[in-house]
Amino acid sequence: MEYKIIDFQQHGDNRGMLVALENSKEIPFIIRRIYYLYNTGKNVRRGYHAHRKLQQILICVSGSCVIHLDDGVQTAEITLNKPYEGLYIANNMWREMYSFSEDAVLLALASELYDESDYIRDYQEFCRYVQEQKN
Repeated sequence: MEYKIIDFQQHGDNRGMLVALENSKEIPFIIRRIYYLYNTGKNVRRGYHAHRKLQQILICVSGSCVIHLDDGVQTAEITLNKPYEGLYIANNMWREMYSFSEDAVLLALASELYDESDYIRDYQEFCRYVQEQKN
């Protein structure tokens, strides 16, 4: 599975904390799109898709949530609950987000602009696509 937790450098003093992110330094791609999820109900599950091309970093800048990843062979459950920690997700990875705390804000940094044709929204289609990529 191609994902990793990235610990971002924190800067702070008695005034508070700051994390700075730069393309091609802390972020292993050029950021082309930024969005965030908030006010997501605790029992709501989001995502249910994969991307053919897009790479992402997810940061829970407030609160917590769980990310389910699936590469067609293995699965992983990652809890995000630190604003200085990012989850890098490669392309060809099914993702679902759930167990949002009431104060959760999930920030997404994406390598591509929104393109509906890059999404795979059916899990069985995703499994077939991953198999084709291996052959």
